Amino acid sequence: MLKRILVAFDGSPQSYQAFDFALEVSKLCPGAAPEIIVLSVAQPPEPADIVEVEAIIDSATQHYEELFKGLREKAKERNLEIKTEVVVGHPADQIVRYAKENKCDMVVLGQRGKSKIENWLLGSVSKRVATYAPCTVTIVK
Repeated sequence: MLKRILVAFDGSPQSYQAFDFALEVSKLCPGAAPEIIVLSVAQPPEPADIVEVEAIIDSATQHYEELFKGLREKAKERNLEIKTEVVVGHPADQIVRYAKENKCDMVVLGQRGKSKIENWLLGSVSKRVATYAPCTVTIVK
């Protein structure tokens, strides 16, 4: 039984697909629909400068809040409410941390198409989340 679904959202087409998938999954759950949490991660520059970090957090929060409006409307059309949150840090680490701390039953995220070299150098967010998350992870392509 799913009680809490975490959707990793970065505004990409894949993250919109992940959100739509979470909405569909919630319809399949017997009884009460699971809580859907949409999480976006603002990534600070390396090395971090306090002034820059604050500006980036403010800018990212404002950017994601605009995108969240559309997601809320889409959920409302299905008689669902969503919770939204913006955190700061490395995307994979923050998604895994949030899933653990909030006892999420499933994480849904989109797969971004990176080249093999980018994946080798940087590591894939979806791959890291799938490896370290404490719950089921669904990667939407």
